[in-house]
Parts: sequence; structure tokens; C-alpha cells
Amino acid sequence: MAISWILFTLMAAFMQAWRNAFQKQLSVTVDAYGVTLARFIFAFPLAGLYLSFLYYQQPVSHIVSFHFKFWLYVGIASLSQILATILLVQLFKQKNYAIGVGLAKSEAILAAIIGVALLGEHLSLLAWLGVFLGAFAIFLLSKGGIQSTKFSWNTLIIGTGSGLCFAITSLLVRQASLQLDMLPVLHRAAWVLFTITGIQCFVLLFFLLIFKRATLWALWNRLGLVFRISFSSCVASMGWFTAMSMQSVAIVTTLGQIEILFSLLISVYLFKEKLVSTDHWGLFWVVIAATLVIWA
Repeated sequence: MAISWILFTLMAAFMQAWRNAFQKQLSVTVDAYGVTLARFIFAFPLAGLYLSFLYYQQPVSHIVSFHFKFWLYVGIASLSQILATILLVQLFKQKNYAIGVGLAKSEAILAAIIGVALLGEHLSLLAWLGVFLGAFAIFLLSKGGIQSTKFSWNTLIIGTGSGLCFAITSLLVRQASLQLDMLPVLHRAAWVLFTITGIQCFVLLFFLLIFKRATLWALWNRLGLVFRISFSSCVASMGWFTAMSMQSVAIVTTLGQIEILFSLLISVYLFKEKLVSTDHWGLFWVVIAATLVIWA
């Protein structure tokens, strides 16, 4: 069990890197609301299949009790993740996209501060060092290749807002999972995933059917890409939610910054983009930060 959260986090980071790449492609022809729905629309039935598979493989006799706190946590987490994703998609349209995405990765340090201050979580000195080194690494990576780009308050607000919303989502996912302590860890995380994606699908479909029907048609025209986004998002969320059910959110998200390595590899080998010197240093510190939180 000690190493399980590490494996789930690495799986989540790898699949999230692909999801972000697919979302960037879809954002060329579909607005932010449609790209956000693409993340959840097939993920909901996939999450249901995953939950059913777990119960088939490991039947559980306990009756699941969904208390008020559980629904409060998953409700706020659902809306927070929708807003975080919309803001992240907006970053794809910013000239200084790299800075914005780097700011969105402030999730780890924001989750650490909020978790310790409000939720009673505890981090060792080594873990705090890893969190801050991870934040420094993201700063280096966000500076790569944009020397000629001027600072933008708009990008700062959108990027930091996205990071804050992702941090709130992650913390509440863990709290929701802890409410189902009558179940094994995998089942708890699967229930949280199923309920959150269900709420998100309902909210976004309802909104788009009333206000943006053209967006739904645009998604239908890119159905293959939409499925790839949903599939990679669902697998990534399985990893994140399970890891966060086992370990502190700040530690999981700091290790999860290894996603940057996967993203840069996708950029180099798929999109044929070149790395600059700050990318190499940023990757080095990401690895150091990940090593520290694993030791912690």
C-alpha cells in the first residue's frame, strides 16, 4: 500500500499530460465550455463501468452511506473542477500560455497551505521542502521560451485562479473519500469519481442545451477527439482520486508535477517543439521535488 499511491499518481500524471494535449487541439474549434464538457461526457459512463468492475472483482457487503458532508464535498468539488478546467482552457488562448499553465500548477503549494491551515493536515519538513522546490521548478518551466513576451495580469489571474480551483477540488475529493471509510480505498475513490463526473455532466449539458447548443454540435463533429479527452481524463482521475484517498493532497500533487516531464516529451516528439535551458533545469528540480515527497 505504501507504494500504491506513487503508482496511481504516476499513472494520473501521464494520462493528464495526454488529456491536456488533446484539450488544446479541441480548443482550436470548440469554446471553453465545450472543451470542459469533453472532459466529462464519456468519463461518467466509464467511471460507472469501473465502479461495477470493482464490485464484481471484490464484492463488498457494507451498505454505502452517503451523508450530507459527502454530497457537500462532491458538489463543491464538481463545480470547482468545472471552473478550473474552463480557466485552464482559456490559458490556451493566452500569448504567454507557458506562464499561465505554470501558474495553474500552483495547485500543489496552494493545496498544502489550505490543507494545513483549514483541514488539519500535517506535512513533514521534508515534504514542505519538496512542495516549495516543485513550485520553484514550475516557475522555471513557465519562463522557458517566452523571453520576448510581456507580463500579463490577465494570464496571472486566470492561471492562479485555475490553480486555486484545482487545489480546492483535490482537497475536497480527499475529504469526500474519507467519508466512505466503510469501503476499501479503491471503492471509495471510484464512488467519488462516479458522483463527481455525474454532477459535472448534468450541469454542463443542462447549461449548453439552454445557452450554447451550437457548442454541442461542434463537439459532435469532433467525436473521436472528445472520446480521447474523456478516456484520458477518466483514467487520470482514477489515479488522482485513488492516490488522494491514500495520501496527503499536497504530496500527491507535488509528485504529480512529473506530468510536466510527460508534457514536454509530448511537445518534443509529437508537436516537434524544442526545449530551452530553463526547461532542463525545471525538469531537474521537478525530479528532486518528487524524490523528496516520496521519501517524506
